[in-house]
Amino acid sequence: MLTIESLNQFYGQSHTLWDLDMQVAEGKCTCLMGRNGVGKTTLLQCVMGLLPTKSGVIRYQGNDISNLSAERRAPLGIGYVPQGRQIFPLLTVEENLKIGLPARGDGLRQVPDFIYDLFPVLKEMLNRRGGDLSGGQQQQLAIGRALVVNPKLLILDEPTEGIQPNVVAEIGDIIRRLNEEIGLTVLLVEQKLPFARKVADNFCILDRGRQVATGEMSQLDDKLVKQYLTV
Repeated sequence: MLTIESLNQFYGQSHTLWDLDMQVAEGKCTCLMGRNGVGKTTLLQCVMGLLPTKSGVIRYQGNDISNLSAERRAPLGIGYVPQGRQIFPLLTVEENLKIGLPARGDGLRQVPDFIYDLFPVLKEMLNRRGGDLSGGQQQQLAIGRALVVNPKLLILDEPTEGIQPNVVAEIGDIIRRLNEEIGLTVLLVEQKLPFARKVADNFCILDRGRQVATGEMSQLDDKLVKQYLTV
């Protein structure tokens, strides 16, 4: 579904992504892994059009989207939950969710019921401001807002960061449900190895802006963990 070919990206004079290749298989959950500062978030922002790329190609469903603006990528069916959630703290839960509706292609102007089925707490707190929610509730709101777009590909940047364990488990279950029951393709950045093993089918490891290992999650052995993931 998503193919990245020979991608290069710079921050000023700093070369951050080096001839990076990656594939995200349709209907699967792929976990992008690596230590802090190796380029994971940078790569996601390039996919979303939030950062420019120097060279290379980003293909979504076979189409080159490398030169499309961020505003034109979401309506193609790409949902994005950034690191830190970035909800609107002064807007209500309902207003946060409705922000994604204009990006839908079917003209729907109401939040789909299945969002509230996945996250019952959001229905209970529709009129509460986003900034008044707990960290776990804000993360559920951020995921719900991304799902409102009706994506075919959902991109999540460290969805368990700063979240209490019981909500981490809930988020893991929801990702698996979305992946297995409706065939939603998921690209996930995650530091917690047990969580990654639970939800992901495939992995891709970055080190210093380069892809150094990829495969099925069952192939992520202790040697790779020690070499590229252990702090």
